[in-house]
Amino acid sequence: MAQTVGQRRRQVSGEPEKIQSWDQQARPQQGRPQRSAGKSDGSQRSAGKSDGPQRSGPRITLGQKLAWSLAIALPLGFLGLFFAWPVASLVMRGLLDNGRLDLAGVGEVFLRERTSRVVGQTLYQAAWATGISALAALPGAHLLYRRRFVGVGLLKALVIVPFVLPSVAVGVAFHSLLTKGGWLESLGLDGTSQAVIAAMVFFNYGFILRQVGSFWAQLDPRPAQAAASLGAGPARVFFTITLPRLAPMIAAAASVTFLYCCTAYGVVLVLGGRGVSTIETEIYVLTAQFLDLRGAAVLSVAQIVLVAACLLVAERARRRFGARSDWVGQVPASALTWRDLPAIAVTTALIGGLLVAPIASLLVRSFKRSGQWTLANYLDLFNPQATPALLVSVEQSAWFSLRTALTAGAIAMAVGVCIALVVSRQPHSTWAKHGLVWLDGFFMLPLGVSAVTVGFGFLITLARPPLALTKSWWIVPLAQAVVAVPLVVRTLVPALRGIDPRQREAAASLGAGPGRVIASVDGPVLWRSGGLAAGFALATSLGEFGATSFLARPQSPTLPVVVAQLIGRPGAVNQGMAIAGAVVLALGSASIMLICEYLQGRATTRRPGSRKPDTRKPDTRRPGSRKPDTRKPDTRKPDTRKPGVGTNNSVSAKGMVGQKTAGSHRSGVGRKRTTSAINKD
Repeated sequence: MAQTVGQRRRQVSGEPEKIQSWDQQARPQQGRPQRSAGKSDGSQRSAGKSDGPQRSGPRITLGQKLAWSLAIALPLGFLGLFFAWPVASLVMRGLLDNGRLDLAGVGEVFLRERTSRVVGQTLYQAAWATGISALAALPGAHLLYRRRFVGVGLLKALVIVPFVLPSVAVGVAFHSLLTKGGWLESLGLDGTSQAVIAAMVFFNYGFILRQVGSFWAQLDPRPAQAAASLGAGPARVFFTITLPRLAPMIAAAASVTFLYCCTAYGVVLVLGGRGVSTIETEIYVLTAQFLDLRGAAVLSVAQIVLVAACLLVAERARRRFGARSDWVGQVPASALTWRDLPAIAVTTALIGGLLVAPIASLLVRSFKRSGQWTLANYLDLFNPQATPALLVSVEQSAWFSLRTALTAGAIAMAVGVCIALVVSRQPHSTWAKHGLVWLDGFFMLPLGVSAVTVGFGFLITLARPPLALTKSWWIVPLAQAVVAVPLVVRTLVPALRGIDPRQREAAASLGAGPGRVIASVDGPVLWRSGGLAAGFALATSLGEFGATSFLARPQSPTLPVVVAQLIGRPGAVNQGMAIAGAVVLALGSASIMLICEYLQGRATTRRPGSRKPDTRKPDTRRPGSRKPDTRKPDTRKPDTRKPGVGTNNSVSAKGMVGQKTAGSHRSGVGRKRTTSAINKD
């Protein structure tokens, strides 16, 4: 059988065949001749031969070693100085007695009735919030990531916004919804564990939905389609095919959510009341009110152990998911059908009742004071004499919060990018792989260590020379950056690990230095994922409350600290200003997150080499409106010569070849040789 020009050119030049996409592989290849086994084996044997010794890859130079050592040393130095040292100092002060390690107080702390009640309540609230969030997120993940409809991109951005809202603002929102005069006052849930659990679900619903949905969209749909074609219903397909394949990612997201719920602070402090607490709030009470460093140190160690266990479970589940062979990349979403009505109903009810209702109640009550509609709550934000509880106006505290958040976000991005570049590498040696696992675990510790512990540790360690930063403006941004670094790393690392390491090796083998390799291979990925990471860093820094509550001075408080101070004082003026300040704080964090999400979307769609869509207007003329062809017919005799005979610019050659082929252009073969070869075929 005659071969095509493209097949012959591939055989001569050794050009590899194009890799088919998942949908092309699913369709049977009809009408195409298959290669014989003898030819395939022969080509493989010939391709396996080499003229010289095999190289495992480009050698690592001394400059590259120094660059990577610096990329590891800078984050380690930053977190060692501003995280490990303060936390270790606080813990050792609680466990040391006259310079000796005294563990006798550990059992004493855990045998206290108050400690056992707090630990049990923490685990109870975290377990319920995690389970409800995971179950509620599955219909939304299916709807937003496996179906296409108008506005799906906007919904994806909106559901993740609650995750980055300040905990103080969310606590005030639920308080306004459940307290006296609120829409759900009749339920009597204000100051109960149920209210705290609802607020935790509010935070983590969008996180689990995004994590599970993004990976659900990359699973091979053919097993589910095959089960449906054999007669299995939608429920059976989901529970027998889809859910077991999603189980590792659900476990990974649930373990991180459990970690977030165990370390909740602001929402519990504002919404929980006296009878509801967590380990985080108990550490605050023991350090700030009772000065019980021993009890705070013991609870901090227990919290670190809990954090390490959650991170271990999440990492094992993530590895198990990454090892699956049915992960085929982005699968096109399908249109909505009538079978999606239950998922639509559940998702609409959750988004409306759980996400929209508290924020709407907060917004409505911000325009009321003493039962009357007014703008006094917002006008008092600009008046320093509106309340004696504050030394400065709420406006000044808002600008101070913005400056510190921008500084902390820049620091967190610089440190997080270095960490992500190091951790995302895939070394060949076993000791390097284990070293990266331990580094990744160390860099993630600030995610679950009590922010109260970090803030109180700052006061202990950084009050003396050589640093003496307790009176400096930089102490607040540094503490906020420590809290925001893990979120930046967790956003960038999955994107960087998706890069094929052979791309970096190819760039290095062509003579590119380490900086050029990072700029050309990792740079576009960092640019596309950096928008979301920057949004997390800015929003987290803007709403950080745990460490800032210890470090912010009365002359320059942040907006979350001001809102917490006002909501805890009686009076219509203080309560109205707290609600208005919470609205400003929530809108600021949400706006930052949405802008960064939008910029990331634009950076993703405008990749290098992408063509602009054809915006030309279609031809709307009626059929037959064109002028008829009035040219005279061609009366010349047809060309009866044999193919390949005659001049190179013959009519047959022109009809078959319009220009030089890509192969002839590369090899330097002109039009004459290309035309004769085609005529021979």
